[in-house]
Amino acid sequence: MTDNPTGKELAQSPGADNGELAATTTEQAVRPGAWPKADVAHHLRRTDTDPRAQARAVRQVSIMFILSVVMVILFIVAFIAIPRDEVITLPFVGAIGALNAAMGLTFGLAIFLIGAGAVHWAKKLMSDVEVVQERHPMKTDAEDTAVAADIYEVGKESSGFAKYPMIRRTMLAAMALVPIPFIVSLRDLWLTPPGVTTPSEELLTTLWRPGMRLVTDITYQPVKADEIPVGGLVNVVPADLPLVEEEDQNLNARAKAAAIVVRMTPEEIQSQQGEGWDYQGILAFSKICTHVGCPISLYQQRTHELLCPCHQSTFNLADSANVVFGPAARRMPQLPITVDDEGYLVAVSDFKEPVGPSFWELKESYS
Repeated sequence: MTDNPTGKELAQSPGADNGELAATTTEQAVRPGAWPKADVAHHLRRTDTDPRAQARAVRQVSIMFILSVVMVILFIVAFIAIPRDEVITLPFVGAIGALNAAMGLTFGLAIFLIGAGAVHWAKKLMSDVEVVQERHPMKTDAEDTAVAADIYEVGKESSGFAKYPMIRRTMLAAMALVPIPFIVSLRDLWLTPPGVTTPSEELLTTLWRPGMRLVTDITYQPVKADEIPVGGLVNVVPADLPLVEEEDQNLNARAKAAAIVVRMTPEEIQSQQGEGWDYQGILAFSKICTHVGCPISLYQQRTHELLCPCHQSTFNLADSANVVFGPAARRMPQLPITVDDEGYLVAVSDFKEPVGPSFWELKESYS
């Protein structure tokens, strides 16, 4: 079969005649790591015969690798200098965050330039002689290690990795800097809110405060206790969530504070996570599954079970929301509630347990 060259590059110095090429081919065939030349017509490229064209190709490849390095540096500059809330308008796209646009453009070009440089290197400078590789039995023998080592040497010579030091150095510089944007982006994994020093402290608190009204999700209407029928379920959030989302420009608060409210007869309640945390059979629980954080609203009125649609974890809301089936390791946190003077449901306090999936600082009392 014929294939692209991976064996030793034929000695194709500018002006080499057919006799020199034939001699080199014969010498190559003796090496265990080289494949014999295919019996097809081969046309020399301009970079094979013109030293100036070869030098120009070397410069072009090196420039692309250098530009990749520049793009990585610009990525870091953009990440530091451009405000996160700055917006620009692009034709046919509309309004877009300036930081996202700059980071996407610079990092995309950094990767593209490495790929384009490698392709240009292969097209213009690496050996392009067609070779033949005979099929052989898929069995190892004692000579495999020596052959593999020779294949490596042949490939190194064929690619010109050692021959063109400028390409080698600029490529290594570009490849060394490309991972930096990933490392720099890790900074956004944690932005310290005011008064919070560690991620675990942030995860242990939500927007729920004493007297905070429960409002319906999406419409943000306060929920009256006497409007919830037995067997009903309402998705609720804290009353000040819209304001917090507008100020923070993210959904982090919603991801922790989302809750559900269900109603059953007081006689059906077997246990709660705290004394008197319900109001006349109305119970409130976190909406975020304690397995991997999926939102839950699938409620079975007859069994009082809440089912997670992701991995089928099931919680008995009549019995302190304990796990009755599935991979979840702990119960759904309960939100203590009561009513205000107007009969609207309000929180008595924040959750007493961390919401969402179990994490590294989970206390034994939470399990």
